[in-house]
Amino acid sequence: MAPRHLTVCLCALLLGAALPVAAGVEALSTHDAAAGLRAALSKGIDAAVAQLGKPGGFLDDPQVAIPLPGALEKAEGALRMVGMGAQGDELRATMNHAAEQAVAQATPVFKQALTGMSLADAKGILTGGEDAATQYFRRTTSAQLTARFKPIVSRETGKLGLTAKYNEYAGKAAGFGLVPSEDADLNSYVTAKALDGLFARIAAEEHQIRKDPLGQGSALLRKVFGSL
Repeated sequence: MAPRHLTVCLCALLLGAALPVAAGVEALSTHDAAAGLRAALSKGIDAAVAQLGKPGGFLDDPQVAIPLPGALEKAEGALRMVGMGAQGDELRATMNHAAEQAVAQATPVFKQALTGMSLADAKGILTGGEDAATQYFRRTTSAQLTARFKPIVSRETGKLGLTAKYNEYAGKAAGFGLVPSEDADLNSYVTAKALDGLFARIAAEEHQIRKDPLGQGSALLRKVFGSL
């Protein structure tokens, strides 16, 4: 069945309407349709957090690895020439490890967002495009995730003793327009990049769910999607 047809059918389920499609559709309740969507997204969240929250989850993945902030990245070549490359490597590893530690704490926040998902939210996810679920989570969890992530990031970067020095340098550079203001605080930079990486993984999981809903291993999902 074409994706557009599938979306129309699911929307009808969420609205409690009956469409003249396969015989099983009419037997599904609005609750079943919404529960199937939540089950799929819950599985995607678990997979994304597991991938990024493990050792090397960020650093070993080129798609989400956090680089040195722009100002330091541009200067890294010069630092290596004067024998300070190890400090750059250590900072990069620490930033990515901090992101792993932070992301590992994300699941309760996402599950709360799932619990609070209304039928209108579910309809919006089904009709809103390929990344509609990711955008829902970004909208409903970013503030809480930032508040939860930043203390963890601060703890990890604080072990290096470089944060204050970086912030002083980058703050001055930002004042002259040499460094973006959002990069002038190391912990804010790492927290933002950790969120970007997490939502990138959520988006990848959402794409897979939309591509192959019957392969997600949930009896309820098979019931919802298989009836169409």
